[in-house]
Amino acid sequence: MNIRDFARQFQFQPLAAELHPQHLPASVASRVQGQELIVFAVADEASDTEQFSARYGFGLEDCANTIVLRYKKDGVEQHAAVVTLGSRRLDVNGAVKSALGAQRLSFAKREVATALTGMEFGGITALGLPASMRILVDAAVMARRYVVVGAGVRHSKLLLSPALLAQLAQAEVAALTFDSD
Repeated sequence: MNIRDFARQFQFQPLAAELHPQHLPASVASRVQGQELIVFAVADEASDTEQFSARYGFGLEDCANTIVLRYKKDGVEQHAAVVTLGSRRLDVNGAVKSALGAQRLSFAKREVATALTGMEFGGITALGLPASMRILVDAAVMARRYVVVGAGVRHSKLLLSPALLAQLAQAEVAALTFDSD
């Protein structure tokens, strides 16, 4: 099943390619240009994962969130992004800490995450992140045919194959989560 056929089962209207620059930050728009994905608008009040899932018909297992972390490695503070499914729980102090080689690890403050990424909090996406930022993609994300991710702003989302995330130069795939049950 191709991405367009997959998308037909959900309750949203894809945006035409010529409208993408109006709905995406420049860093994201340049990264997604020419890629096989769908950009669509969402209501701000339905942008958070659970509200989005309920309103647009996607399961939490098809929604991937990008979370910015702050960590210390070799005495230097650094930042990384982690992409994880809405249906799973990050193993922050185990698998994530180990994958980063971190001595200490915490979630980045909202104002730091938005300043580093140039994106809106609640809409941060791995696509368009600074080239210097490591990106960890949970192996469970890669097991999905397609996932919905943020678009850099709260009023848009991207539907794409997880392979697009794994192709990012700074991306690493690792098992980082537990079932949330």
